[in-house]
Amino acid sequence: MAKVEIYTTPICGYCMRAKTLLKRKNIKYEEIDLYKEGHRREEMVSRSGGRQTVPQIFINGNAIGGSDEIHALERAGKLDGMLAE
Repeated sequence: MAKVEIYTTPICGYCMRAKTLLKRKNIKYEEIDLYKEGHRREEMVSRSGGRQTVPQIFINGNAIGGSDEIHALERAGKLDGMLAE
């Protein structure tokens, strides 16, 4: 099973949408709440290639983007393969 990490904030609707998709697929993920761990924002920006918005989602250390991108992967039928690696 893939390692999934998601940087979030508690008031982010896009974060909730991405987490709902992962939960629906029964995928465990590590959530990094930038409200509680603000010092990790710089880490997120660095890992994501400069993206500053949340959520930022990583599968096996690879940045895939945010909520729109993870849902696009799901619609294209590519997400399950990435999560199975």
